[in-house]
Amino acid sequence: MTVQGAPIESVETVCYRFPTEQPEEDGTFRWQATTVVAVTLTAGGRTGLGWTYSAAAAAGLIDELLAGAVRGRNAFDVAAGWSAMHRAVRNIGNRGLAMQAISALDIAWWDLKAQLLDVRLVDLFGRCRDAVPVYGSGGFTNLSDEQLATQVAGWSAAGCRAMKIKIGEHWGTDPDRDLRRVRRLRELAGPDVQLMVDANGGYSIGQARRIGQLLDEYGVIWFEEPVSSDDLAGLAELRTQLRCDVAAGEYVSDGYEAARLLPAVDCLQLDLTRCGGYTGWLRAADLALAQNREVSGHCAPSLHAAVAAAVPHLRHVEWFADHARLEPLLVDGCPPVADGALQLADGSGRGDRPGTGERPGHGMTLRPDAERWRTG
Repeated sequence: MTVQGAPIESVETVCYRFPTEQPEEDGTFRWQATTVVAVTLTAGGRTGLGWTYSAAAAAGLIDELLAGAVRGRNAFDVAAGWSAMHRAVRNIGNRGLAMQAISALDIAWWDLKAQLLDVRLVDLFGRCRDAVPVYGSGGFTNLSDEQLATQVAGWSAAGCRAMKIKIGEHWGTDPDRDLRRVRRLRELAGPDVQLMVDANGGYSIGQARRIGQLLDEYGVIWFEEPVSSDDLAGLAELRTQLRCDVAAGEYVSDGYEAARLLPAVDCLQLDLTRCGGYTGWLRAADLALAQNREVSGHCAPSLHAAVAAAVPHLRHVEWFADHARLEPLLVDGCPPVADGALQLADGSGRGDRPGTGERPGHGMTLRPDAERWRTG
């Protein structure tokens, strides 16, 4: 396949809705299902796959505004295509829903390019590691102690050396229960596991300061969104006052937002299904490197594996309970988690660990039986 001979021929979108096993809650939100908007691009007899965790409206946005900016473009020219998509959504705003749609397309585009070159995506990006560390994540505020224990047992079995739960219950109105649950996590996880908490912006600055100081007793090293990630001044203030690291960034849409947030956090979270796909993720990660900050992949663990392996300043990827359950239902070829890490193919044709794939691209394809979750 030559660079001149790979025009993108088709753009197709499909929506899936995966109900949760029960309603789930964090400090500021409650949900009962996760919607996936998947997109496929075809060129040269190959098909690239990408998806975003969003709303079904993202599929309509792709069909109406972005597909026309993609079809006919050279499948090797990802950067030019990204810019064309960004221009196509100028009049509706190029963040939020629009960037989630662009993210799905960019992921599919990189997958397609790697397939046309007959290389694994992790090798196209270039790797800094052969396994990507993950942390167990879930611990929703409405879980019982028994349900939390079950989650922790699963993370322990997978070798996770760090674990995160939700706090800030009901917008920070039950701090005593928040602290009891952190204490319970320490008992369940044991003394050698790094503890992390996520308030999802549920506290005021004063509450977050007081809670953060009490979290030291349990050895909590990561306090995610102690206040809203829109409150840059509040995050920066807390960062100077708390011993634990302050983290945020899951809602970052582009480099401008990443640059504004970086001085206020110790670790920048990036979600490639929201920040512009692999292209946007790598650009924002470079900004973090320039300020001596680590990055952490937010959710979507299977999609993050290849790009997270490519940056030297990665801390970890979030092995989020919902997505860890959902992704094997959606696609074949998810990289396995063992020894606390996503295990990557080694290029030998056999993989580092049983189950790792050698398929070009990111290695994942839609499962035929995913149709049961399709909507619309």
